[in-house]
Amino acid sequence: MIIAVNTRFLLKESLEGIGYFTREIFSLLTNQYKEHQFYFLFDRPYDKAFIFSSNVVPIVVGPPARHPLLWKYWYDVKIPGVLKKIKADVFISPDGFCSLRTKIPQCLIIHDLGFLHYPDAYKKTHKAFYNRYTPFFIEKANQIATVSHFSKNDIINQYKIADDKISIVFSAAKEIFHPLNTDEKNRAKEKYTEGKEFFIYTGAIQPRKNLVNLLKAFSLFKKRQHSNWKLVLAGRLAWKNDGFLALLKTYKYRQDVVITGYISEIELAHLTGSAYAMIYPSLFEGFGVPVLEAMKSEVPVLTSAQSSMQEIGQEAALYFDPLNVNDMADKIMMIYKDEDLRNCMIQKGKKRAQDFSWQSTAALLWQCIEKTVED
Repeated sequence: MIIAVNTRFLLKESLEGIGYFTREIFSLLTNQYKEHQFYFLFDRPYDKAFIFSSNVVPIVVGPPARHPLLWKYWYDVKIPGVLKKIKADVFISPDGFCSLRTKIPQCLIIHDLGFLHYPDAYKKTHKAFYNRYTPFFIEKANQIATVSHFSKNDIINQYKIADDKISIVFSAAKEIFHPLNTDEKNRAKEKYTEGKEFFIYTGAIQPRKNLVNLLKAFSLFKKRQHSNWKLVLAGRLAWKNDGFLALLKTYKYRQDVVITGYISEIELAHLTGSAYAMIYPSLFEGFGVPVLEAMKSEVPVLTSAQSSMQEIGQEAALYFDPLNVNDMADKIMMIYKDEDLRNCMIQKGKKRAQDFSWQSTAALLWQCIEKTVED
């Protein structure tokens, strides 16, 4: 079988959600299925570290597709010709976009429909593209994969597609996330928080992540406890952050908020594993990988009682209303004060994290790929 994969999110030193997902899945599948030929389609020069096996052939398909006009051009003008030339049996696209101008069977991976539920968190041009073309992508794809029951039900409800057209493949935490010893934790604290204990949020800093409310809840915690604890926001500034940055300028506890910017995977794993607790206040997620990464690191999780997080965390996390600052602050207080509760959440999280693995995800996606080719 000749398998073409959209790998435009495999960007060295800039990997984020879709890029991590693509790397973890296809590093496994390409090595597991050596009898098949994989073509990785990049939209710019690639790093050789992403060529995971001898049965992978990289192709650079320009120009770089980094805004809506070029998305349309890349998928509907450039990709069809490449698929025809390599005689692909299937095209897999992990970013929610597919080609509307090819007859090659397509497996489309949609992580969530955040643009429908929280449109203000998206750039206008991006939102317009998603709204216009997502229905066509879903209709065109032979099979669709998504990462949770929540996202599957959302896609079915929004676009009225048949249940058997969509498969759940879940996501997982990377292997580098693991419990740290005391010395490792202390080194991370010395580097980032002057040796102080801290809560952590990981992910991009953008409106959907609800970080303005997190700052407000942390402020209530500081007022109540008068502690020297810090809040670490581990991620890059993404877009539409005017409200967040304006609050930060006048924030009373600005010296206790650490913004790391984009950091490497290994740094993120060390930072996560050193935290007292993970606070993940996102308004909407298809899966919520940081929740699982913290659990795998034996760090207790506080997260939103919304979208997919309760499905992923089940009884292994504390939940708050993400729009209720007092509720969020109360949960922070609970994990801060109650050591027995914290230890209980760590043990529950450790057990829950064992239910997910990239090996399982890869197997589920392979089944979806086979169904795509059969269709």
